[in-house]
Amino acid sequence: MKVIAGLGNPGAQYANTPHSIGFEVVDAIASEIGAEWKASASFKGELAVGTFAGARVVLLKPMTFMNLSGDSVAPVVRYHNATPADLLVVSDDIDLPVGRIRIRAGGSAGGHNGLKNIIERVGTQDFTRLRIGVGRDAHDRSQVIGHVLGKFDPATRAVMDKVVPAAVKAAEAIISTSPQAAMNAWNGWTPEPQ
Repeated sequence: MKVIAGLGNPGAQYANTPHSIGFEVVDAIASEIGAEWKASASFKGELAVGTFAGARVVLLKPMTFMNLSGDSVAPVVRYHNATPADLLVVSDDIDLPVGRIRIRAGGSAGGHNGLKNIIERVGTQDFTRLRIGVGRDAHDRSQVIGHVLGKFDPATRAVMDKVVPAAVKAAEAIISTSPQAAMNAWNGWTPEPQ
């Protein structure tokens, strides 16, 4: 069983924000495969099960808030007897330009608190990440929290509307081929300018 965890923050006030782009990607996968979300108190998240890219997958949206994502991801991985190699985490990345996709098969959290907590709770950093560039505040690069929790402006929203379906295809490539093959195909991808 593969586990695809999209990171974000629960609640309408966090929708359409950089930090919740992972939720948007797993929502798009669920929609594509006709999987229905169900809340799970024991897993501290919302789960949907289906077949994606030829594999049985559990889609997960942790409802723990970003910094405690591992409290949801680790129990789901364990319950489904998944290995770290079966785990794909979709998250935002402020160090990538807006709209850029980067796949990594392991490595550090890169300053992302959600990934840091998952590494701590899963007990390894050897899982695949699909990171989506959300950039930094152009006016004040130190304003990280305000940027990742602020709503997308219309121009950035238009970019993300192209990125989300591309990220679904990148996730499909990770599952159906390998993280390495998907990295070769997708790393550095950005949407065509308007």
